[in-house]
Amino acid sequence: MFKKVLIANRGEIAVRLVRALQDLGIASVAVHAKDDAQALHAQLADTAVALQGTGPSAYLDIPALLAVAKAQGCDAVHPGYGFLSERADFAQACADAGLVFIGPTSEQLALFGDKARARDLAQQCDVPVMPGSAGAVTLAEAQAFFAEQAKDGAGVMIKAIGGGGGRGMRAVLRAEDLPEAHARCMSEAKAAFGVEGVYVERLMKQARHIEIQVLGDGRAVASLGERECTLQRRFQKLVEIAPSPSLPEALRARITQAALRMAQQVG
Repeated sequence: MFKKVLIANRGEIAVRLVRALQDLGIASVAVHAKDDAQALHAQLADTAVALQGTGPSAYLDIPALLAVAKAQGCDAVHPGYGFLSERADFAQACADAGLVFIGPTSEQLALFGDKARARDLAQQCDVPVMPGSAGAVTLAEAQAFFAEQAKDGAGVMIKAIGGGGGRGMRAVLRAEDLPEAHARCMSEAKAAFGVEGVYVERLMKQARHIEIQVLGDGRAVASLGERECTLQRRFQKLVEIAPSPSLPEALRARITQAALRMAQQVG
């Protein structure tokens, strides 16, 4: 059992982690940007340490986070979600510093944190994907892909290669909107995840957003069921419903097995 855990995040997820650690009798160390000093997670944690920066960028400073963890005598780091939670270099840096990264391995994060590589894995596991680029694209490459999709009257989605949560994402229906959307997505991705690359895929209109939750221990993997996150604003989820009320049982089974195949493939 861990004795002290650094929570490398803020807001609601950090509050949940503080409370979970309290239930387990584990000491919690919170970090906060200068402008988050009065945040609830900082008030609830056993120890709160100020970071030098302000805003989201403060929580992306890997050396600063590791320095706090070592100074406070932590033996593990929990990244929460967003920020550095999908960064393989952060997981590896924790391991190099003798800290347990509570989450996937750096190798697994390097794979799933790169949406282009994750798409490739999906195809290897016989999981269907939308037509898309093989990796990060320049504006010229995005325009060429858009022109190809426009032949069928379809638009494109621009998505951040790293991270998630709707950051660095834009739907583009007109060619003239592509340059600005591409630039904005790269800027958002850089600010939110520290990785500015974006890729493109065919836009599916009126799609439903279904997620399969999986849990593994390196040997076995299990599904925790699905949740529907279709109701969104600016690609930010507003309501999550579990189980999905719109998913037919046969399709639920197919989607679940697809997710498990991918998870099993990487241990």
